[in-house]
Amino acid sequence: MNDLMVSVSGIRGVYGCSLTPQFALTVAANFGVFCGKGKIVVGRDSRTTGLAMFQAITSGLISVGCDVIDLGIVPTPTVLLAVKEMQASGGICITASHNPPEWNAMKLVGNNGMFLFPDVAERFASIMNNEIQWTDWRSVGNIYHDSSACARHIQKVLSIPYLNVEEIRNRNFKVVIDSVNGAGGLISPKLLEELGCEVIEINSEPNGIFSHPAEPLNKNLRQLAQAVIDNKADLGFGTDPDVDRLSVVSNAGKCIGEELTVALAELFVLSKKKGDIVVNLSSSMISEHIAKQFGVKVFRTKVGEINIGKKMMEIQSPIGGEGNGGVVCPDVHYTRDALTGMALILGLLAERKLQLTDILETLPKYYIYKDKVETVSSKVDIIMNKAPYYFEGLDIDTQDGIKATGENYWVHIRKSGTEPIIRIYVESDDIAKSRDICMKTIAKITAH
Repeated sequence: MNDLMVSVSGIRGVYGCSLTPQFALTVAANFGVFCGKGKIVVGRDSRTTGLAMFQAITSGLISVGCDVIDLGIVPTPTVLLAVKEMQASGGICITASHNPPEWNAMKLVGNNGMFLFPDVAERFASIMNNEIQWTDWRSVGNIYHDSSACARHIQKVLSIPYLNVEEIRNRNFKVVIDSVNGAGGLISPKLLEELGCEVIEINSEPNGIFSHPAEPLNKNLRQLAQAVIDNKADLGFGTDPDVDRLSVVSNAGKCIGEELTVALAELFVLSKKKGDIVVNLSSSMISEHIAKQFGVKVFRTKVGEINIGKKMMEIQSPIGGEGNGGVVCPDVHYTRDALTGMALILGLLAERKLQLTDILETLPKYYIYKDKVETVSSKVDIIMNKAPYYFEGLDIDTQDGIKATGENYWVHIRKSGTEPIIRIYVESDDIAKSRDICMKTIAKITAH
């Protein structure tokens, strides 16, 4: 799959094929003009093509008169936080997130420190074919290096008003962290040490040669699970290369799934700050269970962190996120942040004086089964247009693809914003049932 993918999740492609240095330079130059020049914050994950992308992007930016603030290799949420703190004109995250190592991408950030809202992204797309007005030799921008962004991010997490840092430190948690050779190796262990944890690191070297598939799914975290058992650790954390998604392994060495990351954060935050939850359509029904405990509502949005963030801002939600392990906590920033997720989960364990397995026993059991259909870009919409006919008689939601809800289960079909694939999500109260529904759904949508 060498297609260039353009969406609210960024501009992604296989480096050297669909995503070339020339294209990256052009996008960056247009973005600099779109932002009104000024300061543009740039950070990257550890991918081997990151430096080449950085050189192309900064060349485009300074050539239209922007000054570049280079953060180096940092998490994506660190870039967004820096844009807001510095009151910069915008930012660019050079990362393909959970995509394989041959991919790279540009995620564009507005001056509010959030990814471009859909209407803003459309306005930017409309100028991409304009002739670029390059600056003259007297007005070329400069590059400034900022090596303290990760430290500031850590302090922002530690400053969450209701997070009892001393209580966490007193527990002396033993934690295994798997950073999949991404940007997390430079920051996650430091945060955990600040929280008084004994830290066992695996795959911490940020060399971009991912030790296993980058998406922090259960099937990709076997090494982490074994390390938790071998070290008799209290829990394990696994992140993706740009550290905006978090998965958790229990003290029993069990990968509990990305869905429970946000649920655990909800349990902790709602005990401190009451307010409605925001999650996307593909996230677990467990949020409704937790919301009921605290007498609050659940609002569901289209998939995509910007949709979560916008709705959270609108209703002043104290906690939300996506079922892919993306925790959004406004007391740090309106963006998915694995570091914040780690701190909130440790806060929950410290306060309740329990192990993770004990807390999990108090929660209902739902089982999400996920799969995908790989295709080509030209066929994605054809398949999606036929999808409603496969679910006659069920409750249908069309705000983001097709979500069909039946008794004690739901099916969500949507096209990916990052790859030419169709994603299928199913949740029910039985894993075999979820898998069966998913397989039958795939058979239906691939039959024609």
